[in-house]
Amino acid sequence: MRVLQIVTFLALMVVFGQSIAQKKDLNILIIHVDDLGASDLGVYGSDFYETPNIDRLAAEGMLFTQSYAAAAICSPTRAALLTGKYPARLGITDWIRAKFQGYSTSGKEGEYEIFEDRSMKTPKIQGYLPLEEVTLPERLQSMDYSTLHVGKWHLGEEGFHPEDQGFDMNIGGNDLGQPPSYFDPYISSNPNPDYVIKNLPARQEGEFLTDREGSEIINFIQNQENKFFIHWAPYAVHTPIMGPEVLVKKYQNKLPGIQRNPTYAALIENLDQNVGKVISKLDQLGLRESTLIIFTSDNGGLVGNPDNPVTVNLGLRSFKGYPYEGGIRVPTIVSLPGQIPSGASSDIPIITMDWLPTILDFLETDFNVGDGQSLKSILLNQGQLPERDFFWHFPHYRGADVLPYSIIRSGNYKMIYYFDGEGVELFDLVSDPQEKENLANQLPFLVSEMKSKLERWWENTNSRLPVLKEN
Repeated sequence: MRVLQIVTFLALMVVFGQSIAQKKDLNILIIHVDDLGASDLGVYGSDFYETPNIDRLAAEGMLFTQSYAAAAICSPTRAALLTGKYPARLGITDWIRAKFQGYSTSGKEGEYEIFEDRSMKTPKIQGYLPLEEVTLPERLQSMDYSTLHVGKWHLGEEGFHPEDQGFDMNIGGNDLGQPPSYFDPYISSNPNPDYVIKNLPARQEGEFLTDREGSEIINFIQNQENKFFIHWAPYAVHTPIMGPEVLVKKYQNKLPGIQRNPTYAALIENLDQNVGKVISKLDQLGLRESTLIIFTSDNGGLVGNPDNPVTVNLGLRSFKGYPYEGGIRVPTIVSLPGQIPSGASSDIPIITMDWLPTILDFLETDFNVGDGQSLKSILLNQGQLPERDFFWHFPHYRGADVLPYSIIRSGNYKMIYYFDGEGVELFDLVSDPQEKENLANQLPFLVSEMKSKLERWWENTNSRLPVLKEN
């Protein structure tokens, strides 16, 4: 009997100890890479790029195979991550132009862009993330977190920068969508007084930008006594495609695969090195098991010049800016040793808006906010999510071949609806992951059902829609 009492007591102590461990302060690190494609990491099947540190992060946590960005372009996804809301609900459905590109905050509801050679008037976007939105860092500030933003912001000019949206510190975040250069002093070959990385003064000529970002984060962590939230949004791997010379030479001498750009490969490996340095510092300081790390991307990989592609989204159709899987599917890894199982993988579809409620759920506070769902039960292997539909909205023209569209994914089916009369495309993503066969004519009832769901979603989110020009 006494042995049973002792065993019971020890079991209760283990449970109590686990409860205390889970209640301790949780640090949060989001690594939100720019333009990283779904197959740009070794662990995701890259046939050229080397990413041992990020691959190790996946081995220590959970990898998602059907993770989606909220948009096929950057600003909408970044706004969605910080607010937990669909870009359509925010009115930020295209990338925000910087001041030096003629940026304006005039994109209010009811205003349209008109193109002489196009059949529709398209809505102007909300030109900044409104201060009225309650962001993730603002929520965490109210919970006594120290908050740091490092890298790309691209959600508005002065007055709408990270320090205006809940970050105690802002290193390098402004209205730019890309760096003028990756090498200190980060100045373009065609200098423009507005084309500079504000809040990131030069310090060492020739220092690579991602190295600088990693250094700033390590300095913050090792001097931080409070629980912290870090939003690391590397300018990498966006254009201009540049890399440290020693790494570029390494890949110039490596046998290429289908992916073959040596400079882009160097840019990725340098990012990987800095992810490794930051994680090593967390290990050294004994913070690794109390730091939730979320690694993801803001949209699919960029091809650019097809004769010399920046990257190739292996196994997926198309690339950044387009409504196909290559434009919206992204790599995503989540790690929290001791709680999230090591080496786990999930094929459950997820999307950018899920991160805000997931983080709040881990902090055991109200997480029923925004348009996403908490993934905590999936990450801790404690249950499943109810099936849900996903939506994307891009009511704009881009170049000659991107027409205004909305997307719905419902179950295994994905429908792209074109506003200008070009009809719809319907794909079965299980049997046809490369979206080669349009099933719209074969499944008209499904098309009608999914169109009805889209219409209800437009109404629910107050989506800004393009309209036909008057004759």
